[in-house]
Amino acid sequence: MRICVFTEPHRGADYEDQSRFVRLVEAAGFEGFFRADHYRAMGDGPGLPGPTDAWVTLGALARETSRIRLGTLVTSATFRLPGPLAVTVAQVDRMSGGRVELGLGAGWYEREHTAYGIPFPGLGERFDRLEEQLAVITGLWQTPLGESFSHHGDHYRLTDAPALPKPVQTPGPPVIVGGRGRTRTPELAARYADEFNMPFTSVAETARAYGRVAEACDRTGRAGTGRPPLVLSAGVVVAIGRTDEEARRRAAPLHVKSALPPEDPVVGSPAQLVQRLGEFAAIGASRIHLRLIDLSDLDHLELIASEVLPQL
Repeated sequence: MRICVFTEPHRGADYEDQSRFVRLVEAAGFEGFFRADHYRAMGDGPGLPGPTDAWVTLGALARETSRIRLGTLVTSATFRLPGPLAVTVAQVDRMSGGRVELGLGAGWYEREHTAYGIPFPGLGERFDRLEEQLAVITGLWQTPLGESFSHHGDHYRLTDAPALPKPVQTPGPPVIVGGRGRTRTPELAARYADEFNMPFTSVAETARAYGRVAEACDRTGRAGTGRPPLVLSAGVVVAIGRTDEEARRRAAPLHVKSALPPEDPVVGSPAQLVQRLGEFAAIGASRIHLRLIDLSDLDHLELIASEVLPQL
């Protein structure tokens, strides 16, 4: 089982907080560090000190680390145009020596769009734009050196793009598509993604999502394309402790009203987390993204590294 750490800096973490945290993530032996791409906190609090841009941050962290994978879960297709986003991610991939992954989603949190003047079309159009962005970004990365790329879609038009810079990874950085959508999400994952991620829900619901993705892979003929099978991953909210009181303290932020859908966190002991990870492995997950709530709680990270990772 491959274990990554996922964080939400929009809850309240500046660059120094993230830098300190990611250095420990790397030293402790986790596979990767992934972060949310949001522009405001989702509860009623102030969210101080304010948001940090995901790709600016990851570019800097790429130069401060040497081994771990770095990426987003997930970048919203509403935030950036696909051509410039392909350039940005490819540049960060080069800055990291080929350690970047792009999680890309349709976008869902309307308040951050209205707060910063970002257009927020209806759900159907957001998914249409996501599909085009996936086609454009992967198309740019896969265009042979010296050739150009064009795309004429309903929402984006590119003409004779030089398709530069090229990322280190070929045919491009791994693409992650995920979420609880029942129809278009599995189809997009089957067609464009390297990993399907089911975020922060029960093992049973995750298993059903994996089934829908497998059916989509069959319908799209993914196996016949020569592409490797999709990596199946799951997000798990974690609040564990050496004592019940310590675990409850870490879980306290989960009880704050939020715009997030219902989740299924692991609150308790390291052994309970190991058990949950085993349940995910049994349904086919080979990668887990552990969501840790407080980036200043380095002891929580060290506890997982010392008591959970050795058992996996």
